[in-house]
Amino acid sequence: MKLKYLLLIFYYSSVLISQPSQIILGADKIVNEEKSLIAGKKIGIVTNHTAILSNGKHLIDALSNDPEIKVVVLFGPEHGIRGAESDGAKIQDTIDEKTGIPIYSLYGSRNKPTQEMLADVEILLFDIQDVGTRFYTYLSTMILSMEAAAEKGIPFIILDRPNPIRGTVVDGPIRTDSLKSFVGWLPIPIQHGMTFGELASLANNSGWLKDKLKVDLKIIKFDGWRRSMWIDQTSLKWISPSPNMKSLKTATLYPGLCLIEGTNVSEGRGTENPFEIIGSPWINGDQLSSELNSYKIPGVVFQPKTFTPIDIPGVASNPKYVNEICNGVFIKVNERNLFQPVKTGIAILTALQKLYPQQLKFSQRRFDQLAGNSIIREETIKGNSYIAISSLWKKELYKFNITRNKYLLYLD
Repeated sequence: MKLKYLLLIFYYSSVLISQPSQIILGADKIVNEEKSLIAGKKIGIVTNHTAILSNGKHLIDALSNDPEIKVVVLFGPEHGIRGAESDGAKIQDTIDEKTGIPIYSLYGSRNKPTQEMLADVEILLFDIQDVGTRFYTYLSTMILSMEAAAEKGIPFIILDRPNPIRGTVVDGPIRTDSLKSFVGWLPIPIQHGMTFGELASLANNSGWLKDKLKVDLKIIKFDGWRRSMWIDQTSLKWISPSPNMKSLKTATLYPGLCLIEGTNVSEGRGTENPFEIIGSPWINGDQLSSELNSYKIPGVVFQPKTFTPIDIPGVASNPKYVNEICNGVFIKVNERNLFQPVKTGIAILTALQKLYPQQLKFSQRRFDQLAGNSIIREETIKGNSYIAISSLWKKELYKFNITRNKYLLYLD
């Protein structure tokens, strides 16, 4: 009988563990129990297509249909309000067809709301899904919007969302001041392990806004998440936050594979597997996969892959080696909790340097902006191992984590 009861306990425990955690988003709260924060106020919203409530409605639609709330202006990041524009495409100002509300682009000739655009705004809301990496431009958009709100003297409210690749892993070098750019606005590691709400609080209290401004910041926390959770362990559905961020698999690889963008190797844009495959016409896929598999990197294997990048309207415009046959590798993550994307990205670079030192080229400024420093490029060219290179920022990560821990809003 004891064995029978133990088996029943094990069965029901397994069922409970496998059930997705129900997430109540910050956006859910602002239209329900926290609505008093914005009722009767003129609202501006920095957002895009990822701002979906748990009931499937978009935040813009939910708020603009509420008679107690007046949405006067919208601000769209890279890829636009509806997320339909390809990476890097300059976005124009327009009118939201569904609501008739003016939309100002924050990607193109400007990256920050002007005071004229905020003239009638009493509260600025922010709701965009992040992917957990420093160089994703939505983070820069958030910080610049915070600055604009601080300059206007209005509250900035973040409707927080989970980090889809967990909130436990912190890796990569801290961005140096000389390499500040729109793909590296904050002096944080490549993989930061934080939510946008946590990052906003860190930036606001660390003097990282322009002229050390401090905005009247409020974060509407979400419920139901533990830091060790991947987004597919929650009730939330994957919504591609940008055209080439097609799946959670893509986001898992992105912190390391985005570094390939700063080289003359294709990162898979113009295919169905961006950031899951890399290659070029001068790579031998069997040779590269064999070299990488010999490193025995935790949680990942490499398979030879041949592909041909093409123009994909709205997704990839003139990708590297367009219409040319590329040989390389498919990066298969077989144990994601062990996988270390930043170290894997560096390992790929060191393997390419070892096998193809004459062919591999770095776009120096672009690569260093993505990496956050020049060390990765310089040490890779010297022929150092990915393990040696990845150890170079251990001390600065230790210091960053001490500061980071003060601003974590969610615990396991």
